[in-house]
Amino acid sequence: MKFSTVSLALLIMPALASAQSAPVAAVKPLSMESRTALRCSAAFALVADGQARADRNALAYPALGQRGREFFVRTSARVMDDTGMDRDAVATELGAEARRLWDGGGFTGEIDRIMPACLLLLETSGA
Repeated sequence: MKFSTVSLALLIMPALASAQSAPVAAVKPLSMESRTALRCSAAFALVADGQARADRNALAYPALGQRGREFFVRTSARVMDDTGMDRDAVATELGAEARRLWDGGGFTGEIDRIMPACLLLLETSGA
């Protein structure tokens, strides 16, 4: 299965629409914590999309539709607040992370490798 830039945008943009921020240029670089949260957000979006399409590899993970989306929105808002990035810049980062995850083997590759840590991060986030 392949994801196009358009389908990644369809996964990412609705969640960002609910995160409020004035568009400004980034003033601070992404921290390791923010990068990790963005990477997990992208993984949750890909898995939730796969689960919605009944992909058997995605269904091996806990349901991520609602909680993954909440984590995604909170992370996006926090990154905008912490760095001064606007929605488009955050969407670009998320899209790049999603492409890297998918190009790294998808559900049975890079996503599978990072999901244990991402699920732990999800649990501790309160999302």
